[in-house]
Amino acid sequence: MLQAEPLAGHCVIVTGGAKRLGAAMARKLHAAGADIVVHFHRSRPAADQLVAELRAARAGSALAVSTDLHDVERLHSLVDAALARYGRIDVLINNASTFYPTPVGTITPAQFDDLLGTNLRAPLFLSQAAAPALRDASGLIINMVDIHARRPLKAHPVYSAAKAGLAMLTKSLARELGPDVRVNGIAPGPVLWPERDLEEALKAEIVGKTALKRTGSPEDIARTALYLATEAPYVTGQIITVDGGRSL
Repeated sequence: MLQAEPLAGHCVIVTGGAKRLGAAMARKLHAAGADIVVHFHRSRPAADQLVAELRAARAGSALAVSTDLHDVERLHSLVDAALARYGRIDVLINNASTFYPTPVGTITPAQFDDLLGTNLRAPLFLSQAAAPALRDASGLIINMVDIHARRPLKAHPVYSAAKAGLAMLTKSLARELGPDVRVNGIAPGPVLWPERDLEEALKAEIVGKTALKRTGSPEDIARTALYLATEAPYVTGQIITVDGGRSL
């Protein structure tokens, strides 16, 4: 039986943790007892609001840290901030992502660098920076992948390739960092629509292609993260698809 606060005394870093899936995972793991380091880049108001909410529930249990994930040389500052405040790092969730279409014929080097930078390069170098602390804690890395790492999304070749790279990085890091650190991924399907507007007809078409004929929710992703953090000590190198059967 799962104890009330299985992550009590543990520290979790969530990149892109101020909003959307990142915030959902931060709240879920915080409710399980973890101290949360909420990484953000430009979303300071949302990060400050979330940290205030978490601290109101448990004093001193959250910290907001701003870091530009494209600046590889400064990624250690996020790790250093977590260690300075909580003395350990138990879970790193590489959640921050950029997502937008790049149809062939329009792709620019800047778009390529941006999409590969946030979705692949930053998770690699942040994982490397956090690895010593994670080893000390027998910790866990969770990479937020995507069902389109396996089935490319039309008009999104760069994003799809970046997430495919992240899927392989997840498996590679599991081998490199074992036995001390577990590394797994979560591949969401239609659980949260993109921030840009989608036509209702397109949403209905996507939902119609799921086996369950409905959308999921951020809570479905948060539950999966909690499972990996608390009830999966023999699971590593795996990518759990949470898509209602969309990828079948």
